[in-house]
Amino acid sequence: MATAPLNLIKLSVGSESVDSLIAWQASRRAQGQDGQPRHVTRMWPRREAELLKDGSIYWVIQGLVQCRQRIVRLDEVVREDGIRRCGIVLDPEVIRTVTASKRPFQGWRYLPGSEAPADLPRNRVNEDSLPVDLSAALAEIGVL
Repeated sequence: MATAPLNLIKLSVGSESVDSLIAWQASRRAQGQDGQPRHVTRMWPRREAELLKDGSIYWVIQGLVQCRQRIVRLDEVVREDGIRRCGIVLDPEVIRTVTASKRPFQGWRYLPGSEAPADLPRNRVNEDSLPVDLSAALAEIGVL
């Protein structure tokens, strides 16, 4: 019996929508030398091996989990200040998920696969998004 993957959940600070997250990741500042998007964080996940077994990072945008990206690998990043950081290298494909509300938090958190929002069915991916406040209200009462 396969176990659900271990994931990360992270606020996408500054993103107003999934499209704005995608646009940011297309910029050179958000890419590593290999051209793949990455998120640089101070803390290195202690459960690295579990994350790299098909784990994803779930993005919280405007208080709602709205999408995820598969974690490809973790790279060491040392910036001008000499501090070692973790570069979470991501698959460029952004997979939209069922909307789920999430209260603000700092940094990232582990998200067991059993608690992760489901992917949207392929036939719903191109639907117009609901306004953020309406999505949040529906997620809060369990409709989304």
